[in-house]
Amino acid sequence: MLLDAASLYFRSFHGVPDSFVAPDGTVVNALRGFLDSVAYLVTQRGPKRLVACWDDDWRPAFRVAAIPSYKAHRVSDPRTNSEEVPDLLVPQVPLIIEALSLLGLCRVGAAGYEADDVIGTLTARHVASGGTDVDVVTGDRDLFQLADDAARVRVLYVGRGVRKLEIVDEAWLAAKYGVTSGQMYAEMATLRGDPSDGLPGVAGIGEKTASGMLKRFGTLTELREAAGDPASDLSPGQRKKLLEASDYLDAAPAVVTVAPDAPIAELDDALPATPPDHEALVEFASKWGVESSVSRVVQALTKATA
Repeated sequence: MLLDAASLYFRSFHGVPDSFVAPDGTVVNALRGFLDSVAYLVTQRGPKRLVACWDDDWRPAFRVAAIPSYKAHRVSDPRTNSEEVPDLLVPQVPLIIEALSLLGLCRVGAAGYEADDVIGTLTARHVASGGTDVDVVTGDRDLFQLADDAARVRVLYVGRGVRKLEIVDEAWLAAKYGVTSGQMYAEMATLRGDPSDGLPGVAGIGEKTASGMLKRFGTLTELREAAGDPASDLSPGQRKKLLEASDYLDAAPAVVTVAPDAPIAELDDALPATPPDHEALVEFASKWGVESSVSRVVQALTKATA
């Protein structure tokens, strides 16, 4: 199980009331929601290995170099390239990091890469080694590209909440978007664009048109070849739109596609049967008023490793 950690704690922050506070008055809604999410996911899915994948760089230089507008609207301070984060969430992120450590759960990032790339890399490694059965947990659509029935890689999409998660596989992608694979989803997303990430897409080509063209021509490369061939059966309007977007289409795949080769050392990601320091965990839970949430995670880990 690979957790898109920031996606989970942002959604916890916005989904759990800020009336949940520690004894000292610190708001702990994101901490509580994150822990409860982990407990629920481990209980329901029973993974033997788990990694909380971290954004060591939420806006990597290689993506900004390709498309300067990438996430530009979410930058709070251009001097530090820091992301806008709600004031009440900022102090909770270190608490989530501490909780993961005290629970004995693996947390990994990669310098110069996003959590998506960590997830993509760990998935690619697992599949290359002959492994199957990967659950990618996220509230963002970007990772739908990893869905792979042959390798039994599923995306557990928690856009409507962890308890209402949707299991994204190739059949789900076909029903929802009209694409037949994770790779085709990534190419459709490239054409469509994503305003939330500052990706403009191809002007005048929306989701349905993009998926329809990809089904006709197979891949983005073949579609672009057809756009450059006057004898192809692309309409003049579609051909014009694609050709005018050539610079964008040259750059966008490197931005949209998650990296399969981020620099990540070998991991000890086995689910722990018991926390490594029980007393420290109890002290942490008491200090921050999350005893019940911590207890649920510990119970889930015990059950999953039995």
